[in-house]
Amino acid sequence: DGRVSSVSVQQLIEQISHMSKAKMIDHVGGVEEGAYEIYNCVEKIIKQDILGCEMTELEGKDLANKEDSTAPEEEVFGDVLWDAHDEQEQMEAFQQASNSTCELGFEKYFERLNDLVAAPAPIPPLLVSGGPGSGKSLLLSKWIQIQQKHSPNTLIVYHFVGRPMSTSSESALIIKRLTLKLMQHSWLMSPLTFDPAKLLEEFPRWLEKLSARHQGSIIIIIDSIDQIQQAEKHMKWLIDPLPVNVRVIVSVNVETCPQAWRLWPTLHLDPLNPKDVKSLISAECNSANVKLTKEQEKKLERHCRSATTCNALYVTLLGKTIACVGNTGNIDEILQQCCQCQDTVSLYRLVLRSIQESLQSDKEKGLLREILCVIGVSHNGVSESELMELYPELTSAVLASLLHSLHKMCLLTYGCGLLKFQHLQAWEMVKLEYMEEGENVISAYRQKLVEYFTMQLSRDRVTWRSADELPWLFQQQGDKQKLHKCLLNLFVSQNLYKRGHFAELLSYWQLVGKDKSSMAAEYFDSLKEYEKSCEGEESMICLADLYETLGRFLKDLGLLSQAVAPLQRSLEIRETALDPDHPRVAQSLHQLAGVYVQWKKFGNAEQLYKQALEISENAYGAEHPRVARELDALATLYQKQNKYEQAEQLRKKSFKIRQKAARQKGSLCGFALLRQRALQLEELTLGKDTPDNARTLNELGVLYYLQNNLETAELFLKRSLEMRERVLGCDHPDCAQSLNNLAALYNEKKHYDKAEELYEKALDIRRRALAPDHPSLAYTVKHLAVLYKKMGKLDKAVPLYELAVEIRQKSFGPKHPSVATALVNLAVLYCQMKKQIEALPLYERALKIYEDSFGHMHPRVGETLKNLAVLSYERGDFEKAAELYKRAMEIKEAETLLIGGKATSRHSSSGDTFSLKSTLSPNIFLEHGQR
Repeated sequence: DGRVSSVSVQQLIEQISHMSKAKMIDHVGGVEEGAYEIYNCVEKIIKQDILGCEMTELEGKDLANKEDSTAPEEEVFGDVLWDAHDEQEQMEAFQQASNSTCELGFEKYFERLNDLVAAPAPIPPLLVSGGPGSGKSLLLSKWIQIQQKHSPNTLIVYHFVGRPMSTSSESALIIKRLTLKLMQHSWLMSPLTFDPAKLLEEFPRWLEKLSARHQGSIIIIIDSIDQIQQAEKHMKWLIDPLPVNVRVIVSVNVETCPQAWRLWPTLHLDPLNPKDVKSLISAECNSANVKLTKEQEKKLERHCRSATTCNALYVTLLGKTIACVGNTGNIDEILQQCCQCQDTVSLYRLVLRSIQESLQSDKEKGLLREILCVIGVSHNGVSESELMELYPELTSAVLASLLHSLHKMCLLTYGCGLLKFQHLQAWEMVKLEYMEEGENVISAYRQKLVEYFTMQLSRDRVTWRSADELPWLFQQQGDKQKLHKCLLNLFVSQNLYKRGHFAELLSYWQLVGKDKSSMAAEYFDSLKEYEKSCEGEESMICLADLYETLGRFLKDLGLLSQAVAPLQRSLEIRETALDPDHPRVAQSLHQLAGVYVQWKKFGNAEQLYKQALEISENAYGAEHPRVARELDALATLYQKQNKYEQAEQLRKKSFKIRQKAARQKGSLCGFALLRQRALQLEELTLGKDTPDNARTLNELGVLYYLQNNLETAELFLKRSLEMRERVLGCDHPDCAQSLNNLAALYNEKKHYDKAEELYEKALDIRRRALAPDHPSLAYTVKHLAVLYKKMGKLDKAVPLYELAVEIRQKSFGPKHPSVATALVNLAVLYCQMKKQIEALPLYERALKIYEDSFGHMHPRVGETLKNLAVLSYERGDFEKAAELYKRAMEIKEAETLLIGGKATSRHSSSGDTFSLKSTLSPNIFLEHGQR
C-alpha cells in the first residue's frame, strides 16, 4: 500500500540515500511490473554509467515504442554475430588475472616488453614463457594496464585462453573475436565470413587492412596460446611478417611450447627470488592478521627454492593456506605439511583435504566431491542454480559456505556466472583425488550432466547453456547417435550459429560423418517436418527465424543453391504472418540478396536490396542504422559492378547516418570515447609552441578526419605543420608526418595536385632524415606511388615501386615473401604500361620466392601463376598460358581455405592481381600497406 513494511527496511532506505553509487527503485505494484522496472533501470545504468552512452528521455520513449519492430541486436557488425558471453568472459579473465596487488619484481620484464613495442619493424612475436603458475597472466595483465594508462593511442587487443577444450580455446572463435575488436576500434563495418577455415585464412589480410586505419601501434596479446586446440596449425598467421605498426605477444608453458615457436625472441619468467617469496607470503598472512616467527620465515624461504616451489601460484597458495589456519590452528604443524608438498598439485591436494576436514558431515564432503567433479567434466563450467537443480539435497547455505572456501583458496572462480577451476593444476588435483578410476568416473559425471540438459530440452527450454553443453558432452562421450539427434533439434543449432559458434557446429557434423550437403538436406527436411506442427502467428514467426538461420548458415558454407530455398521460405512466411512492409521482411530480403551477390546475380540482388531499403526507411526513418546497413550493402554491390560513383555516394550517406547515431547514443564503434579524447586534446592545444603541442594538434586533426570533419581536420593539421616548422625546422621528420597527413586529407578531397606536392615534400624529408629501410619512408613511398598511379602518371610511379622493392629487400632480405609482393606490384604497373617484357622476370622471381617460402600449392603461388598466364596469353604464347592457368586452377581447387569464388582483394598480402582492374579507394589516409 505504499508504506514501508518494517523498521529494518526504513533503515536500509536511509542508508542508501547517503550512498553516492547506490540506486534505489521506488515501485508500488505487481511483481512483473517491478521486475520490468528493475530491468529498465539496470539497462540504463549499463548504457549511461558503464558504456558512456547519452540517452535522452525522448530516445528512451522511441525505443520503448519500437520494441516490437526492432530486429535482434545481432547486426552490430554487419551480418556478423557477436557472443556477449564470450566477450564478458574475456573481460572477467583480464580482471581476475590482474587482481593481485603484488608486482613480483615485474619491472625488469616491463622494460623488455616496452622495448618490443619500441623496436623497429619487422619483428616476430615475443614469447613470454614460464612454468605453470609462474605469473605469465599476471605479468601481461599488469603490463596491459600500464600501457592503457600511458599510451592512449596504442590499441591493445587481448585474449586469455582458459582450460583446454573450453570455448575460450577454440581457434576460430579467437580469431573472430580479435578481428571484431580491431574492426570496432577502426570504425569499419564490413561483412565477415563465419566459415572457420576462411576466417583463419583471411585474418592476416584483415590485420593489414585494419592496422592501416589505426594511427598508433596495435598490440595483440594471447595468453596461454599453447592451450589452443592445434595451436601451431591454426595460428599460422604468426609466422607471416606482421604489419609495421603491429606487435604480438604470446605466453606459453615451457613444456608445451611448439618447437617452431622456440626460435622467436623469448622473455622467460625466472623463479621467484627469496625477497618476492617473503613479500607474497607476508601479504597473505597480514590480510588475516597472522604473524610468523623468524624461524618460520626461514623455514619457508628454504622450502621455496626448487623450480616447482618458487613459482607465483605455489607461493600464493602456500600463503593462503598458512593464513587460513593461522588464527585457529598450529602454524608449525601446517608448515610441516606444506613442506612435504613439492609442487602446486600436491599443495592443492593439501588445501582440499583441509576444506574436507572443516566440513561437519559426510554428506557435505560428498557434495563437495560432486560439485568439483561435475564442474570439471563440463564444457565451460556450471552455474550455482544448475548445481542446486542437479543436487536437490544441496541447500543454499551449504553451497554458499563451500563456494566461499573453494574460491578463497584459489580452486574455483566465476566466469560469466559459471563456476570453473581457477587454475589447470586445481583440476589436475581433483582428477587425482576423486577420479583415480579414470574415464569411467568422468563418463558417469558427464552422463549426469547429459540427463540434466536433456531434461531441459524436453521442456522446450533451449538456452545458451543447453546448446553449449549438450552437443559437446555427447561428443566427449562418443555417442554419435545422440549427438546427431541433438543437432537436429533446430533450436540448439540456431543458438550455436547465432552466437557465432560456427566451427563448433561444423565439427559436430563432421563427427557424425555428414558432409555439408547431406547436413543441409537433413536440416531442411527437419524444418519441413517441424512446419507441420506450427499453428498460429507466434509459431510461424519462430519458424521463419529458423528458416533464415538455416539459409544464412548454408550461405556461409558456400552452399548457395541450397541456401536460397530456406531464405525464400522465410520471406514468404514473414510476408504472410506479419506484413509485406514489416522490418523482418526487410531482414529476409537482405539475406536473400546476400546469396545472389555471392552467386554473382547482381540484378536480382540489387532489386532485393532496394526493397529492403525502402521498407527500412518507412519503418525506422531515413536516418536509422538499419537504413545505413542497406545503403552499405548496395554500395558494396555497386562497387562489385564497377559503379564507383554510385557506391561512393551511398557510402557517404551511410557514414553520416552511423556517425549521427553513434553520437546520439554511443556505440561499440567508440565515437563517445573519440569525442572525449578530442575534448582532452583541445584543452592541451591551448598552450604555447612546443613539440608536444604540435603532436597533439596532429592527433586532433587525425581524429576529426576520422569523423569525416575534413574542414576542421585541415585546420588542425595545418596548425600542427606550422608549429613544427617553427619549433623543429622545416627538415625535421615530424614535419614530414604532418605533410603526409595533410596530403592524405587533400587526396580525400580530390585535390590531387596539392596532395602530390605535399607527399613529394614529405618523401624528400624522410629520404634525407631516415634510414633507407625505415617504415615511415616506406609508408610515404607507397602512398605517393599509389597517387601517381591514380593520376595516370605511371612513369613517375615506376621509380617509387622500384624503391619499395629495394626497401623490402633491405628490411627482410632478398628471398622474403614481402619482397615477392613488392615485385608483383611493380610487375602489375609494367603490365598497365604495356611493358610485358619488363614485367615477366619480376613475376618469375616473385613466383620462385613464393614457392620457396610457402611450397608449390600455396594460394599466393596460384595467384602469381594466374598473372603469368595472362601475361603469356597477351604475348601470344597460348600453350604456356594454358599450362600456367591449369596449375593455378589446381592450386585453387586443392586449397579449401581460400575464399570461394572471390578475386584477390587489392588489400591481399599477395599483392595486386593483374587481371583485376581495381579502382583505388579515395580514402588514401586509411589505405594500408602491402606486407
